[in-house]
Amino acid sequence: MMTTISAFLASKGIYLLTLILLSLGVAGIIVCNNYMKKLICMNIMQVAVIFFFLCFGQKDGGTIPVAVDGLVKAADYINPLPHGLMLTAIVVSLGTTGVGLSLLFRIMEKYGTIEEDDLIKREKKF
Repeated sequence: MMTTISAFLASKGIYLLTLILLSLGVAGIIVCNNYMKKLICMNIMQVAVIFFFLCFGQKDGGTIPVAVDGLVKAADYINPLPHGLMLTAIVVSLGTTGVGLSLLFRIMEKYGTIEEDDLIKREKKF
């Protein structure tokens, strides 16, 4: 029984970790009132999605797609497409984070806070 659970976690535990990270990010966005914390939770969600795609692109017994003597079949190599796409996703994530930080900086300059409740109260006054 214990070996069955261990084998399952060894093979599918990475997906469980990804689900936990994604859930943590979604919960953080819903619960937190600070926009900086929401931005951090958004980054956690982005990392979870990138992690999922990278793990999804792996296969047992596969090697990196570089020509190696003795390996002539395409089935011997992993698919490089998810890795290339996730490199692009990392760059987009970095850009999104940079724009988010600059917007938070401007909100902080103008309103003096990045707390959602304070900003909503100020908006109702005007």
